[in-house]
Amino acid sequence: MATILVNQDLCTRCGICSFVCPMSIVDPADENTLPKVQDSKAAMCIRCGHCDVSCPSQALLLNDRPDEKVPLPAGASTISPDSMAFYLKKRRSVRRFTKDPVPKEKILEILDIARYAASGGNGQPVEWIVVHDPKNVQKIAGLTIEWMKTLVNSAHPMSGYIPVLLGAWESGNDVICRGAPYLLVAHIPEGNPVASVDAIIALTHFDVAAPAFGVGTCWAGFVAMAATSYEPLQKELGLPAGRKCAYAMMFGHPQYKVYGIPRRKPLQVTWR
Repeated sequence: MATILVNQDLCTRCGICSFVCPMSIVDPADENTLPKVQDSKAAMCIRCGHCDVSCPSQALLLNDRPDEKVPLPAGASTISPDSMAFYLKKRRSVRRFTKDPVPKEKILEILDIARYAASGGNGQPVEWIVVHDPKNVQKIAGLTIEWMKTLVNSAHPMSGYIPVLLGAWESGNDVICRGAPYLLVAHIPEGNPVASVDAIIALTHFDVAAPAFGVGTCWAGFVAMAATSYEPLQKELGLPAGRKCAYAMMFGHPQYKVYGIPRRKPLQVTWR
């Protein structure tokens, strides 16, 4: 099967497809030939799509589900620097949520954006579990508390914080999932040395995209820590065999709006 499909009537032989290929496997065109991937190099293709989406004349098509190709509409990627800056700077971790439901269709829209996140070698190892029942989110929070109880008087770096967290929980304050109605879990293959970073990149895409859909997020660090070792929680999450939790994120409709930009430490940059 051909790795790339090229329309000879549209190809201008500009060579861009060859230049942008991260694996350097696209032979550039000349006056007699079209761009091509030799059969001996085909296995090296990581299906990243750089050649496909970088073709100005849209002559080249990566032969990977070619019927799903989506052209970029004119002006679709035009965002002013100021708009981008304000959008990202006002991003907040949400710890107060309304009871308004987030439809599954909206969650899938955000996750569909996250699946385009960068991953090592374009491996796309991240898969998702969405806990869509608030009662199950609370059950997961309770299991995380049970994990914390095993750390009391231990050498774990969390040990000193545990009594305060347990006290807050016992007084009715959900310090684990903050009363969030939903929980997102990114899971990855065991034994993949770069997949954990891939998962954080994908979760960041979800985190950044969610506010555009009226959804607020907060990184669920306590749940993520517990899920690395606490078997009852792993069982409750229903992680598939051979996969592990990379990290978790709580989400829902935020109860409060944002009206300003928070302060941060001064920028520190070293130029070399």
